Amino acid sequence: MEVKIGVQNAARELSVETEDSPDAVLQQLEASLKDESVFSLTDDKGRTVAVPAEKVAYLYFTDDAKRKVGFNA
Repeated sequence: MEVKIGVQNAARELSVETEDSPDAVLQQLEASLKDESVFSLTDDKGRTVAVPAEKVAYLYFTDDAKRKVGFNA
């Protein structure tokens, strides 16, 4: 699943491929907001994206299974 993270005062959104469910990602964000800490996600390749939790504007979840490659897609 791909998670797009909108950050306040940033022109571009961050994109992270993860195996976590949307509910698990939302729980991580809620915990980070409660603790006033950094919200972080690690992608499938082991790279980590970290954002101050209070600066997260939105999360957008997409399913990768529907992506098609090629001319006849």
